Amino acid sequence: MGMFDFLKRDRSTAETAKNRLQVLIAQSRQSANEPDYLPILRQELLAVIKKYVKGVDDGAVNVAMQKDGSLDVLDIRVDLPES
Repeated sequence: MGMFDFLKRDRSTAETAKNRLQVLIAQSRQSANEPDYLPILRQELLAVIKKYVKGVDDGAVNVAMQKDGSLDVLDIRVDLPES
């Protein structure tokens, strides 16, 4: 181990950062097409679920608007912890 080994970049760290950036870009593109109230609805649903269920993660509630022909469909998915 050399004295300056700590200055070398780790490829796995760069790859992780790249993957995270891709996820953020995908989310921003998806959120550009959704109504303004969906993030607020998600936060309110999460608050209610956390009130009654212990151990729920902040990312446990996913809210999305989907088109089904001429209809708009609200898709709500909740991941509850196993207990």
